[in-house]
Amino acid sequence: MTVEEEHVAVGEQMPETALRHHMVKVNGIRIHYVTAGRGDPVLLLHGFAQTWYEWRRRILPALAEQYTVIAPDLRGAGDSEKPLTGYDKKTMAEDIHQLVQHLGCSRIFLVGHDFGASTAYAYAAAHPEEVRRLVFLEMILPGFGYEAAMQHPFAQDGLGRAIWHLGFLDSPYGIPEALISGRERLFLSWFHKHFAYDPAAISEADLDEYVRCYSSPGGLRALQYYSTHYSDAAYFRELAKMLLTMPVLALGGAAFLGDGVRQEMEKVATDVRGGAVDQCGHWIADERPDYLIDQLLRFFGEERS
Repeated sequence: MTVEEEHVAVGEQMPETALRHHMVKVNGIRIHYVTAGRGDPVLLLHGFAQTWYEWRRRILPALAEQYTVIAPDLRGAGDSEKPLTGYDKKTMAEDIHQLVQHLGCSRIFLVGHDFGASTAYAYAAAHPEEVRRLVFLEMILPGFGYEAAMQHPFAQDGLGRAIWHLGFLDSPYGIPEALISGRERLFLSWFHKHFAYDPAAISEADLDEYVRCYSSPGGLRALQYYSTHYSDAAYFRELAKMLLTMPVLALGGAAFLGDGVRQEMEKVATDVRGGAVDQCGHWIADERPDYLIDQLLRFFGEERS
């Protein structure tokens, strides 16, 4: 997929749910993002080992029937720029905040998965007046439980599998990048299948796209999402001195983080609901898309009732 500065020509007639690709420079880097639909804005932030593409098949088209959906590639991922630095979540949240300002959105519904969720928290805590509701998927914040999964013996997911990768991907001197480089498909395939309840949920076509992105020049710089956890933890603890007051929906796959996502978010927010998603691992948008769509529409729709 080649991304143009503006993928859709001005005035071109397209269905409201058609995907439109864009590129813009914000916060000093070029960010690729996809839009669809019309209505109140919903921002979708992907996690590691994926890109905006995780929302493409089901979530983005369904939401676009009622909302304007914005799905960027985070710094270092997909077709966005891959700078040497800036992978702390304060900086990444500022990337996205400037994108939202560029688009002229005053208040948004905000959804994040994995490190997209920690970026979404940083955004919501820094700009609470701009976030109507926050959806936090399959992540434990640094400073609020993340570090416990880096201890040995390793923490286990909902199926008893070792969560070993946090320490490995936090290793210094470019060791993870050196070991993964040239073996991106092997690593990404294992990552997606091992942390799923249903290993078939990530198709070979999906994997092709993720391999394309993470094997591109600088593509493994996204591993710094992990190695910034010390500074992220300090920043999040400072932010959490003022609890979030907007409604928060916190969901974890029962076969991975489960209800721990909701429990940990209760430490940083006053109005949290959610829990464990049955028959689901880490990849909620791929493994239980219909359930997630229903939850999102109900959660956002509460403001209309």
